[in-house]
Amino acid sequence: MTTEDFKLALIESPFFRGMQPRHIHELATQAISERFPAGEFIFREGEDAQKFYLIREGRVTLEVLAPDRGVSIVQTISSGDVLGWSWLFPPHRWHFDARAVEPVQTLTVDAHWLRGWIEADHDFGYEMMKRIAHVMVSRLQATRLQLTDVYGA
Repeated sequence: MTTEDFKLALIESPFFRGMQPRHIHELATQAISERFPAGEFIFREGEDAQKFYLIREGRVTLEVLAPDRGVSIVQTISSGDVLGWSWLFPPHRWHFDARAVEPVQTLTVDAHWLRGWIEADHDFGYEMMKRIAHVMVSRLQATRLQLTDVYGA
């Protein structure tokens, strides 16, 4: 894939929609494409969170392991969604497992580079924080609904 392909993928994503063209361009120059087969973990809870993902194709479950209940799916995300916010906040460890439900293709950006850019360019950093906060609220609400279902049963 080319930088232009990555720019188009970013522009079409709800997460990045409306972001300044210079920010889209810079992100696209740093992105790589990754593929994960169905059933593969993209990351595991507790591992270093060193990547930020935009799902281009496929579906991913966010899971948590509860010793007395087994695996609970917190949320399923798909094309156009972003995966991961733990890379932004110390200690930079994943809070969930992320598993490909079907073959997944991502646009992936190195989190170390991204954190540096967020610190250096406060306009970009503010835009990313607003967007990541929205993702965090969505994940928190999904987790709350799962807990309500577990304890309500």
